[in-house]
Amino acid sequence: MTYAENLWLFFVLLSGIIIVPGMDMFFVIANSLTGGKRAGLSATAGIMLGGVYHTLLGAIGISALLAVAPWLLNVMLFAGAAYMVWIGITLLRSAITVECIRAARTASLWVAFRQGMITCMLNPKAYLFIFAVYPQFIRPHYGPLWSQALIMGIMTAAVQLAVYGALALAAGTSRNLITGNPVATIFIGRVAGLLFIGVALLTAWQGMVTTGINF
Repeated sequence: MTYAENLWLFFVLLSGIIIVPGMDMFFVIANSLTGGKRAGLSATAGIMLGGVYHTLLGAIGISALLAVAPWLLNVMLFAGAAYMVWIGITLLRSAITVECIRAARTASLWVAFRQGMITCMLNPKAYLFIFAVYPQFIRPHYGPLWSQALIMGIMTAAVQLAVYGALALAAGTSRNLITGNPVATIFIGRVAGLLFIGVALLTAWQGMVTTGINF
């Protein structure tokens, strides 16, 4: 797999998981409903910064593994692939629906930004996601890890801006664009589940080819 193909695969998976309704999306919509477009965009900016933080954390973690115990990276690759399959199956079996989104108690744009950043940074699922997904895509043979992390961080922020920013700009109507339609949310969740399983199997296969594992 070339580096361009690797980035495209990451982009597809990233887009699929970000568009699935979750805590970050609900926070943006709640701020948009309460404070309008500017509050929603401020919350989006905070979440984008949180996404960059997670990207840097993932890169630092992988760099540390390569320095201390390079063989652990292969363990994380296959363990991460298994976890991604589990996430995919969970999404396929679940029915993601949203009954209501409460208005956020936001006093200022700064508060919306700060809370968005903290919400993203402290999301426990994000840490599991990083250490499951990033070893699949950050590989030493693609070049310096810092440059790979930088590109992935920019891609993450761009997709968050596209998805959450669009919801913020839609303000009051945003709750019905995705989250207000149960059929749409279930469909999105199941498509994302298939993406997770497909990417996990593909990257695990690539890992076996790279490490010379045969069955």
